[in-house]
This record gives sequence, C-alpha cells and structure tokens, in this order.
Amino acid sequence: MTPPSVEPPAVTPLGYPKRMLGPGQTYESVTNTIGSIVLHHPRPKTWWAGFAVAFGLLMMFLCAVTVLLLRGIGIWGVNIPIAWGFAIVNFVWWIGIGHAGTFISAILLLLNQHWRTSINRLTEAMTLFAVACAGMFPLLHLGRPWLFYWLLPYPDTMGLWPQFRSPLVWDVFAVSTYFTVSLIFWYAGLIPDLATLRDRAPKRLQQIIYGMLALGWRGSALHWQRQQTAYLLLAGLATPLVLSVHSVVSFDFAVAIVPGWHSTIFPPYFVAGAIYSGFAMVLNIVIPLRRLYGLKGLITERHLNNMANVMLATGMMVAYGYLMEAFMAWYSGDIFEEYMMANRAFGPYGWIFWALMLLNVLIPQALWSRRVRTNTVALFIVALFVNVGMWVERFVIVITSLHRDYVPSAWGMYFPTKWDWMTLFGSVGLFLTLLFLFIRLLPAISMSEVRTVIAKHQEVKP
Repeated sequence: MTPPSVEPPAVTPLGYPKRMLGPGQTYESVTNTIGSIVLHHPRPKTWWAGFAVAFGLLMMFLCAVTVLLLRGIGIWGVNIPIAWGFAIVNFVWWIGIGHAGTFISAILLLLNQHWRTSINRLTEAMTLFAVACAGMFPLLHLGRPWLFYWLLPYPDTMGLWPQFRSPLVWDVFAVSTYFTVSLIFWYAGLIPDLATLRDRAPKRLQQIIYGMLALGWRGSALHWQRQQTAYLLLAGLATPLVLSVHSVVSFDFAVAIVPGWHSTIFPPYFVAGAIYSGFAMVLNIVIPLRRLYGLKGLITERHLNNMANVMLATGMMVAYGYLMEAFMAWYSGDIFEEYMMANRAFGPYGWIFWALMLLNVLIPQALWSRRVRTNTVALFIVALFVNVGMWVERFVIVITSLHRDYVPSAWGMYFPTKWDWMTLFGSVGLFLTLLFLFIRLLPAISMSEVRTVIAKHQEVKP
C-alpha cells in the first residue's frame, strides 16, 4: 500500500462525477502505474528512440543559434519592410501553446472540474517548456542578445531606463511573471509525489535527490493544509495570467498603426487562439503517452472528449475572430484595411491564408462528432493540423501585414532561409527534449490528486 506519509486526506465528494477513472483503480495501482515509469523505466527503447530524435533537433538548434550569435540576424530572411520574421512568429506560437497548462491547472481547479487531475501535471510541465522556448526568440531577435538585461529596470551608471511604452518591455514582464508563477504552481503540486518517489525509490541516490526535492514532506494534516492553501492561492494568481499574458503579446501588434494589426479584437482573439493551440498540443502529447505507457485507465476517453470539446469551442471563437477581422476591415471604410484583407486572401501569400482556413476552421469541424473526439488516431491528426494551422496563423498576421504597407515603393517579400527553419524545428527539439526528460525523471500524472479522486469515488458508493 501507499505509505501513510503521502496519502491525501479524504475529501467530502460533493457532486463527484462518475467514471472519472478506469475501472479497478486503487491507491496501490495508481502509485505503481505512475511511479514505475520513473523508478523502473518501462519501454526504454521507445523512450531512447524519441529522445534521440528530439536531442538531434536540439543540437540543430544550438548550431543555428551559434551561427546567429557569430554572424547576426542577417542570416535570417528578415529585411525591410519585414523586420519581424520567424522569430516573432515562433514566439507568439510557443506562448500560445503554454496557455493550456495554466488553463487546465488553475481555471479548471477553481471551477472544481475533477477531470483535470490526470492531465494537469503534464500540461503544467508543457507550459514551462513552451514558455522557455518562447522566451528565447525575442532575445535572439534583439540583434545584441547579450545585452538583454537592458530591458530590465535596474539602476545603472548611464542612467538609462527601459521605455515602458514599448511592447518589448511589456513582453519581458509578462513572460517572466508567467514563467515564475507557473513554475511555483507546478512545483507546489509536485511535492507530495516527490515524497512518494522518495519512499519507494530502490536506489540510495534516488532517495536522496527526491528526498531533497520533497522538502521534508511527511503528509501530516498541517502539511496538507498548507500545501492545499498555497496551491489554491497560486491557482487564483495564475488565472488572470492566462488572460493577461497573451493579451500583452497581442498588444505588440494592436498598438501599432500597421493595417491588419491595429485592432481592438486582438486580445480576446489571441487568448482564444492560445488555448486552442495549447489544448491541441496537450492532445498531441497525451495520446502517444497514454498508449505507450498503458495509461488508459488513468487518461480515459472522457479526458480526451473533454479536451476535444474545449478545443472545438475555442476553435469556433478563433473562426469568429477571423470573420470579425474581415468584417471590420470592410465596415471601417479604410482603404488600407480593405486592401490588407484582399491582399491577405488573394495576394502573393494567398495560398497560405487559405491553408490557414482549412487547418484552423474546416478540419476541426470534425470534432462535432463524438466518434472523432473519442478516436485517438483521428483526434491526434486533427490536433496536429490545428498546431500547424496556429503557426500558419501567426505567420499570416506577422508577414502579410508587413510586406505591403502604406507606400507601394516600400513593399517587399519575405523568404525564410535555412537558418529560419533550423531555428523553428530546433526549438521543437528543445521542447521535446525537456518533455522526454520530464517523463523519465518525474511523475507525469499527479498521484496525490488521482488518489484524492479515488477517495471521493469510494465515499460516494452506497
């Protein structure tokens, strides 16, 4: 049985939904299933194969960044008038992916949605890794990234302070705050599970490392009370960040007078798109993990169905944003806005715009069918299309709005170089490398929260 020092207290199961977990789940089975992935390393060949691919992409990323630091951002395809290229596209894309973790962990916790318990730990880790990937791109785009600390408000002998009216400074504060709160929130929920691994670890080194990370957790009533209080407060603090961080990122565009950017719909439009792409990435991670490690009893069809429903709802919000963007360009009577929309759909990058409509609007309509929402292969493919589509959306917003501005003599085209592509796929390698290491070294599913759900389920039985 699970050591008494790490068992969660019983909670009054008011309104507990049935069939949250697979049949026959007990404290012992949950602990063994999740803990064995870390302590006993099942399927090492599969893990090593995936890790090898991810690490290869990471080495490609390091190569691209090294050349960038030596030669400057001229190796990218950016130029006047398109001074923002893949770097900003990737930044906005990765920040969006990082939103699902905090949404699942914080907002669904406050809304008392118990189905989040089997996926919240993985999504919280995904948030940290995605934000780490995102935070690098604005710094690399600075031209002199070794002077990034000039963006921070610190007293210096030159008497220079950041320009607080600059969206670049807003990004620094928004991303750093989001990463800090998400990290503390993730670690606070991880402490009871680290104690479980400490008590069950077969090797002395594992006992020492997990014991140090568990911060002396013994599962007393006082420990549980303080941990739950801190967890709830952090959830309340993280909730407005879900809405504010991507709103701040959208201000990078909305405060400019560039046609296609200067729009008040951008903050809610960006937030919906962030949750949309974030849930798509969660599904792309959870579905293979669920199959490879035999977690179907913990991550059930109900979890997949709920995530698909959220993705469908946010996808419809994004589609509404596309419609309103086109409508307001026409309704405003501004010839520059009208031309921007016409050029976006029928100009040199028109085929990318229609690919965006296919990937983000048409294909996700398959999620209206419950058969698709509960079919892992179909759901994985739809989520993959959405992830690609949301990157394409950021490309359309950034590139097509810049390449034809007010003055025709200043028009130009953007052609990404091999270094742009290496940086993009290399950042995916960084994300996957961190993810593989997380699955290997820490419990991907919260044992303490799943055991709490089991305790509720046992109490509601007659």
